[in-house]
Order: sequence, then C-alpha cells, then structure tokens
Amino acid sequence: MIDRDAVRNNANYLRNVRPIDPEEIAEYVEGTPHPAVVRETLREEAFDLRLRERDDGSFEPVPEGPIPDSEWSPTAFPENYAFALEDLLVAEFGANWHRGESGAELREAVRRLKTDYLYENDVEYGRMAALGYAIYHLPAYYATIGYVLDDLAENGLLDRTLRVLDVGAGVGGPALGLHDYLPDDAVVDYHAVEPSAAADVLDRLLDETGRNFRATIHETTAESFLGTGGRDAEFTSDDPFDLVVFGNVLSELADPVAVVDAALDRLADDGSVAAFAPADRNTAMGLREIERAVVTPTTGVETYSPTLRLWSDATPSDGGWSFDVADDLDAPPFQRRLDEGADRGATDEPGEFVNVDVQFAYAILRPDGKRRVDVRANDGRCARMADSEEHVTDRVNLLAVKLSHDLSAGDNALYRVGDGSQTVDHYLVCTRETVLNEDLRRADYGAVVFVENGLVLWNDDEDAYNVVVDDETVVDLVAP
Repeated sequence: MIDRDAVRNNANYLRNVRPIDPEEIAEYVEGTPHPAVVRETLREEAFDLRLRERDDGSFEPVPEGPIPDSEWSPTAFPENYAFALEDLLVAEFGANWHRGESGAELREAVRRLKTDYLYENDVEYGRMAALGYAIYHLPAYYATIGYVLDDLAENGLLDRTLRVLDVGAGVGGPALGLHDYLPDDAVVDYHAVEPSAAADVLDRLLDETGRNFRATIHETTAESFLGTGGRDAEFTSDDPFDLVVFGNVLSELADPVAVVDAALDRLADDGSVAAFAPADRNTAMGLREIERAVVTPTTGVETYSPTLRLWSDATPSDGGWSFDVADDLDAPPFQRRLDEGADRGATDEPGEFVNVDVQFAYAILRPDGKRRVDVRANDGRCARMADSEEHVTDRVNLLAVKLSHDLSAGDNALYRVGDGSQTVDHYLVCTRETVLNEDLRRADYGAVVFVENGLVLWNDDEDAYNVVVDDETVVDLVAP
C-alpha cells in the first residue's frame, strides 16, 4: 500500500516550484512505488490538493478564484457526444438503427415518453426508453444547464474546483453541459445518482469528458442515496457538495420537497441547488411549488434566482408559470435520422422526433441567503403586487422581476412579472413603447425593473392583473 501522506506532502512541496511529475515523487516515497501507482494516487487526491492533471501526465495547481464568464451560447450539440450516442445505437441495433423494427421501437419510446410527461404518468426507463430519451432530450438538456449556471458565474460563485451531485442524472445532458461550461483548468468531483437503465448510456457518454472531470455513478434512487422517508443514507461522506443539480427529475419523485431538503443538508455553506424542468405548465408550476415549500422563514434558504422575493416579509402564491427561452440548437444528425425513418400519412408533418427548443423553468436555491441581485422594494416608493386589487384603474410604481420573454402574438408586448408578494398572475403590457420605457423590452429574463406610473387593470379573461406601460410610463432597468 502506498504512503498517501508522503505523496501529498511531496506534491504540496513541489506545487509552487514546477509541474508535479509522478516519477519524481516516486523516488521520495518509501518503497519507491511504480510511477503509475503514484499517478493514480494523485488523481484520487487531486480534488483536495487542488491539482489538475495535464496532458503529459504531470500535475499542476488549479488557479485560485472563480471561473470566468463562459459566454455560453451553444448552437449545436457537440459532435463527439453525438458520435458517442450513435456508437451506442449502432452497437445495439446496427448501422440502420433508425429504420425497421428498432427505429419503430425507438420512435414509439419517444412518443410514450412525451405522452407520459404530458399527462404526468409514472415514467419507467428501460433500455429502449433510455435510448429514446437520449435521442430526443439530450441536446436541449445539454444546453440548459449552462444557461442556469450563468446566474451563479456572473457573481463569481462557481469555483474552479467543484464537488457536484447530479440527482437523477439520466443519460447525461446536464453532466456534459457542465463539463463544457467549465474552463479547461477546472477540476470536478462529479457524482451521478441514476437508478435506471439510463446509467449505462450515461456511463458511455462520460467517457467523452476530460481527465479532470472525475465521475462516479451511483445506481440507486435519490431517496436511498440521500436518506429520506426514514431511510438511512447510502452516501455517508462528510465532504459537502458545492453544487447539487436536479435536471428534469423533481416531477418524477414521490416526495420532491424531502429530497431537496436532504440535498440542501449536503451542501457546503456557500453551495447552491440548481433545479430545472421543462417549460410546460405542469412541470414548471410544480417546480415553483417545490421552491416555495423549501424557501421559508424557518429554513433560512433563499431563492437566489430567478424568482427573487423583492419584499422581505412576503411569499408569492400565484400560479408561478415562468420559464426562460434560449436560441434553438441545430438539429443533430441522430434526431434527423430517426425522424426521416418515420412512416407518415399525407397530413403528417416532419419534425416529430426533432427537439431543438431550449426552453426551461429553473430555480437556484442557497442556504447562505445570497441572491443574484441585492435589491429590495419599500413601501415608500412602490406598491406591492399583493395589493393590486386596491389599485385597479390607478397608476402606481412597481419594482418587478421580469419572468418571461414577450408572450404576445405580435400585438402589444406582454411580459409576466413578479415581486415575491403576488397572489395572482401579473403582466406588464406595453401599449406604446417610448425611449423612457424601452428598458422593459431590453431587459433579460430575471432582470429587475422599476416601473413608474403603470396603469393597473384587471383582466377578467385571464384572471390576472395587467399593468399598462404606455407613453406616461417610465421603466428603468435596476439590475440586469
């Protein structure tokens, strides 16, 4: 057995002198172990030592400080991952995997998954379902994680050494996106929890990640791994996680609130839970329900983004259907092949098995109380959305978070907003854009705006409040 303390001590001595060569360290360890054994020991200790392995097999210190802005804006699913997925499909079904019986079964698996999600049925991921899921969902989920992480990176809250827990990792969309989002000099201790046949697909795709993205797959349930519902936790390490990811999985758990609570308990004091879900009404609103159950005055957990609570003594209770939209991806070749092989009637349109929309609801939660922007409303300047009934036909000032892109059909621009006190849905309706209110259009999803002199009206058709932004209204961007 190698003397790990000796390896660590020598690595710490050399770290600021020159690259750490396993052959050199072997000479100073009792018994002169083989350099390959030293190299493997350094790999196992690298995260705690803040070391990254170079292409030449030596090691160097990970730079101090948070990761830089990644400027994440993928236009396509990377080829190396696409080839890896097609390798799996060819190995399973042959070169014409998208045709004949296998193609028909894969298309049926995708249709069944879409139906189950729509009607909130229980989803079972056998081998065929896992491969169908990968074909249809992998690219969009790959892109989504980066857009979510942007909220943390902009404030320097992602370190170059990250211990990550990916709960319900599926076939690897969030894992691959995380890998590509981080800079080359980052080191990641990645743990995936995935009990289904998707774990085999995940395992193959993780082969395409770099040597400093060290992955462990735990083929168990989230409840068993974290210890909920009276179970003892299977994972007993004392090392906290810097980031816990729930990518499109919370809607499939029997008690998602308990699982999120347990994940928060495993976080570092300055860690984050990042949860995202499809943009459809049921899953997006379900995510908000979970968020609101977890973020309470008694837990001390805060919503970091995007649904900031701008009134410190208020809690929202509206429907909460809010989601972000990013640019579409190019259709990957494996989706095009599956789609081209479909038998269609005269009225059927192509594209049933192409999924390149990047639309998602998300929530980032933190136990340290940090928020993406430190902005609060006060009664001296603003009306609360909770009090909108008192202000119908009045003009008021509001501090609001922009919680949608333009939802209109091309007429008056329409944006969902919230301030953390709303009990019913609120929208800003721009009936006339001017230079004084154009910040409303320019503001990104999640931005905070101050609305001066907006006209409050009740919309009977939608059971919602419309705040009219016209030529008498000023909108200022408070925080992007």
